[in-house]
This record gives sequence, C-alpha cells and structure tokens, in this order.
Amino acid sequence: MKALVVDDSRAMRRIIARYLQDLGFEVHEAASGLDALVSAPKIPGLSLILLDWNMPEMNGIDFIRALRAIDKSKDMPILMVTTNAAKDDIVEALRAGVDSYIIKPFTTDTFKEKIEAVIPR
Repeated sequence: MKALVVDDSRAMRRIIARYLQDLGFEVHEAASGLDALVSAPKIPGLSLILLDWNMPEMNGIDFIRALRAIDKSKDMPILMVTTNAAKDDIVEALRAGVDSYIIKPFTTDTFKEKIEAVIPR
C-alpha cells in the first residue's frame, strides 16, 4: 500500500512516514497542497493521503476540494493531521471531503486506529 504525506514541516512528515512504514506502507512526501496535487496522480496505486491543514501555496482544505474535483480521486481516503482542534474546523474538513481527522499531537495507537478505520485490512 502507498501513502502520500503532505505537510510543510519536514520533521512532521518524517514522524508520520515512520508510523506509516511500521504499518507496511510505502511512503511518498509533499511539502504543500500544491506539490501534492501535482504528485498524487503520478503515484501508481496510491491508497491513502495524510495532510496538514496549514501549509504554504495551497492549504489542506483547498487541496481536498481540488482533489475531490478530480473524478478518479473522489474515493481516495484522506486523513487530516493538524493542530486545528476547533469543532468548526473539523466540520469544515469533513464537509470538504476528509475521511477522518487526527489532532496533533497524537499517539501511535490513535494513529493506527484512524488508519485502520479508513483502510480496513
């Protein structure tokens, strides 16, 4: 299985990548929503996208809306991994098309549960 981690923080991308690799994922990375929008279609067999909300060039919400507008990406599982914890933010992300929401900081157990909820093994 392949995952794309989208976050402007290289350290956070590495942390998430490590967790995903422990779960058996091949991990690809992008530093912004715009980078991800360009790279996601080029990753054959992509099965999951994890992204931050606050990023330069294109934030997470705008990325989700743009990706969901692409017909072949309408069903791609997307997890928002962010510090935005307000109820209104979570509702906005869900309305934009995110499948699940992880609030930073998170535990490995929470991370694994959220992944398994959107991609059952």
